[in-house]
Amino acid sequence: MFFCILALIKTAEMIIRRYSKALDETMVMKMIEDEDGWTYADSSTADKYRLALDNSITYVAYVDDVLCGYSRSINDCGFYIYVCDLLVNPKFRGMDIGRKLMECIYSDYPEYVVYVMSDVDGYYQKVGYSRVGSVFEVPSI
Repeated sequence: MFFCILALIKTAEMIIRRYSKALDETMVMKMIEDEDGWTYADSSTADKYRLALDNSITYVAYVDDVLCGYSRSINDCGFYIYVCDLLVNPKFRGMDIGRKLMECIYSDYPEYVVYVMSDVDGYYQKVGYSRVGSVFEVPSI
């Protein structure tokens, strides 16, 4: 199993690692289904999204064996990394899980500029990301 260079990020039993279809797919899809406004788990898109999870740069975060967040990004043919999805369970928000998921991307892909495609601009502004056109640039660690 592949782990980011930040490897296992353990903070109060938190582990962040690369997504595994066999281990994580059911829980990620359930998290999406439970999140208001997220439609990737709908019957019309769920199969495509499962494929996207498997073919993207996807990380999962667990606290005490409970999925608390994930990120899904794509590599733009070596030019940039684009974060398409970042979701943290509401019960775990405010614990820097989203930031730690982003750090794994820079840890594994230090030579890339990372951008976030977002519809929650306030969050990314709050954590200090810079707006670049219609996306936010993730600062390197």
